Amino acid sequence: MLDPEDRMKDYLQKIAAGPRLSKDLTEAEAEDALNLILDDVVSKVRAGVFLIAARMKLETIPENIGYWRALQNHVVPVKVDLNQLMQIADPFDGFQRIPYFGFYAIPVIAQLGLPVYGHSALPLPPKFGITFEDILQNHYKVAEGKHRLTLLEKYQFGYLSTADTLPQLEALRFLRTEIVKRPMLATLEKILMPVKARKNILATTYFHRGYETALTEIGKLSQFDKVIVGNGMEGTTLLGVHKEAKVFIQENTDEAEQNNLSLKTLYKEETAQRIVEAHEELKPIESSLETIVKLGENALKTGKGPASLQIASQAGTLTKLSGLFTTAQEGFDRALGLLESGKVYESLMKWISEAKN
Repeated sequence: MLDPEDRMKDYLQKIAAGPRLSKDLTEAEAEDALNLILDDVVSKVRAGVFLIAARMKLETIPENIGYWRALQNHVVPVKVDLNQLMQIADPFDGFQRIPYFGFYAIPVIAQLGLPVYGHSALPLPPKFGITFEDILQNHYKVAEGKHRLTLLEKYQFGYLSTADTLPQLEALRFLRTEIVKRPMLATLEKILMPVKARKNILATTYFHRGYETALTEIGKLSQFDKVIVGNGMEGTTLLGVHKEAKVFIQENTDEAEQNNLSLKTLYKEETAQRIVEAHEELKPIESSLETIVKLGENALKTGKGPASLQIASQAGTLTKLSGLFTTAQEGFDRALGLLESGKVYESLMKWISEAKN
């Protein structure tokens, strides 16, 4: 076999020859190419050129599968003693437009009866928006660390960072910043499995049409039992609030089933109207870290304010899609009751306190 630099040279000659002459890689070649980058055995220049060229050429399904295999093979899933577990994987470059409270929806979903964790990283390019990890580290001062895994079984919820689950991917942060545009890593880091329960559910997103196919095709090969992929607000898993959402649900090796979700189809008319009004109230508010924390904590303490409606609607929709409840309305009603009780706030504060130790 050729040495790493020569192999990467061959791959670049295939995919970086312009729009007419570029050729596709095989699944095995794609896997090997990204392995070379993750293992840091080729130059940073060639690694950066490869990531740009792969995206500009547009990845094929076999290439995406190969890239995903390289990433997943660098992750050793930790088994947890849970019957089922949902991973929420929003875009790792974060959000920055309308305030979004997915961070605070996670402990709500857990108390509804579905163990759940958010998988993210500190903000990445090109948006450098707010992520779960950004809130944890830069506001609550919770450092990275694998001790968070032990809290997942205890509290039934948590937040994991790629710095712990896949440090080789985190090591590409500078390179990703330098190349500016999103590489294929931005799609595939959302479908990795760092933790394994007896049944595993992934809730993630796509933005550009076509990438939902890559995610659901990879879902068939992954260890996730159910993959939920939707085009939510600003690429998040807040589905059907800002517009009707196309949501693809893929179970085991079955073909993905498309669902068109809107507030009108998910909720009673009165509930849908309340969620719409809350969304409109949030639109002019700056999406800063301080604002997210202030409104999110108030929702968890009191069940009041526009954030509480957004949190309850996200919890209701995701628990319905996961199969926990037969209707989103049931999940919404229970979530709002939990918020009003203040129990979720207490649980989150206890988790944060233990995570700091």
